[in-house]
Amino acid sequence: MTAEHNAAGPPPVVIIGAGPVGVTAALLLARRGVRSLVLERHRDVYPLPRAVAADDEVCRILQAAGVEREFAAISRPAEGLRLLDARHRVMAEFRRTRHGRHGYPQTSMFDQPELERLLRDTLARRPECELRGGAEVTAVVPDPEGRVRVTYRDDSGEHHLWAEAVLGCDGANSLTREAIGAVWEDLRFEERWTVVDVRTGADVRCWEGVDQVCDPDWPATFMRVGEDRYRWEFRLRDGDRPVRELVAPWVSPSYDGDFEVVRKTQYTFRARVADRWHAGRVFLLGDAAHLTPPFVGQGLCSGLRDAYNLSWKLARVLRQGADEGLLGTYASERKPHARHVIRLAVAMGWAMTGGQDGAAALRRNLLAAACRVPGLTAAAGRDLSPPLTAGPLVRRRTRRGLVGTHCPQPWVSADGRRTRLDDVLGDTFTVLTATEAWPSLTALAHGLGAGAVAATDLHDGGAVAAWLNAGRADAVLLRPDRVVMDVVPAGGRDFTDTAAWASLLHTTRGPHPLQRTVEKSLLRSTAQ
Repeated sequence: MTAEHNAAGPPPVVIIGAGPVGVTAALLLARRGVRSLVLERHRDVYPLPRAVAADDEVCRILQAAGVEREFAAISRPAEGLRLLDARHRVMAEFRRTRHGRHGYPQTSMFDQPELERLLRDTLARRPECELRGGAEVTAVVPDPEGRVRVTYRDDSGEHHLWAEAVLGCDGANSLTREAIGAVWEDLRFEERWTVVDVRTGADVRCWEGVDQVCDPDWPATFMRVGEDRYRWEFRLRDGDRPVRELVAPWVSPSYDGDFEVVRKTQYTFRARVADRWHAGRVFLLGDAAHLTPPFVGQGLCSGLRDAYNLSWKLARVLRQGADEGLLGTYASERKPHARHVIRLAVAMGWAMTGGQDGAAALRRNLLAAACRVPGLTAAAGRDLSPPLTAGPLVRRRTRRGLVGTHCPQPWVSADGRRTRLDDVLGDTFTVLTATEAWPSLTALAHGLGAGAVAATDLHDGGAVAAWLNAGRADAVLLRPDRVVMDVVPAGGRDFTDTAAWASLLHTTRGPHPLQRTVEKSLLRSTAQ
């Protein structure tokens, strides 16, 4: 049986894969009024744990998706990372704060099946979203008119859909990646590890963070995930070993109480980036676009950053008629960022495990020496996410400064209640000023369909004002994903390069054509 599912009107966006990245993308699009259909070949959440860590930037993305409170209820803050030698003596400690710049703990531990269930529960309450389980996508074919034909198969037969955009969140073996002709770029890291997830009431020797054992013969990673849940990862050379033998340094061999091996499996950790991330309106997100070793806990984080970066741009094109070139900035921004994070994970992996080449001993000695340098471990414990590279929507003129970084998110007082900054700013652009905005900035904000917010009105204890002052800025233009797009430097009167991005953001379906607004704001600025 073959059917065309267009009777009630095709969904503008088809998302392939209902993992955390795909469902989060659907929720972020729904917040901007974009309907989506999520196709997932499995009927239910995969029950075994995989990803276990999220940083504060990702918690902020989950806030934008509307699940921050639910996520807080299933996660626990981690204190950071310790490097241990072969005898489990602490070589270095990289602390992580419970109050990061994004307003959340810098590292949170969680169980992926729990995260997926709460995301799907939230999705089910959104009328803009539909999830079809048991639907295996078999073909993705763009047509010359810009639409995309998606073919999928379920129990009732084969079906076809036409979509305005397709998001391939279908994992490392992505059909979508094959459909657009993308291939992997190998970043030269491949190791076979055993991953063990355990639930036990034993008195496990641990701290509230992650331990990395820097032993070339038996490297290991250990972390507490939940109240009674733990994960170990081991790189083995001489075949498999019993679980209790593997975990003996942490759990006494004499313990005979409850000890449930939830999962024991082998993974090949790889470092790869797809050579292209989109073709027309077919996009790759998450593991379909990049693979990273787990040593800095950024695999899922990178996928959720993909969803956040793309969703607001796609919504602006589909809902407001912004220039198609806006979608091209997804790959140009996310690919270098993902590559940087992967290389960081590879470097951390080689440094901590020693690698398998002749320079391994030298690297371990250099690592031990570096860990003794005052202040180095504190610096290394800061945010792992670098600023975005310069481009049409990142108007960086110097290597330093606020452009390309995220605005911090303090608690603020609004309407007599305490809330987070993003809840006040909303889902669109914001002109954030140190003092009251002057007319040209107010006009620019109006043209973007945004507001102008003064730091002095936030009642945040001066946090945003201090951030602007430290960045030598009188005002910043925040994108919907809270990235600083442009800056009015201290003593300046306006953003200096508005023409470069105005054409991309110009909308054809609103009362305030942006290009004319920019021109007027520039004239006002010149007159002042």
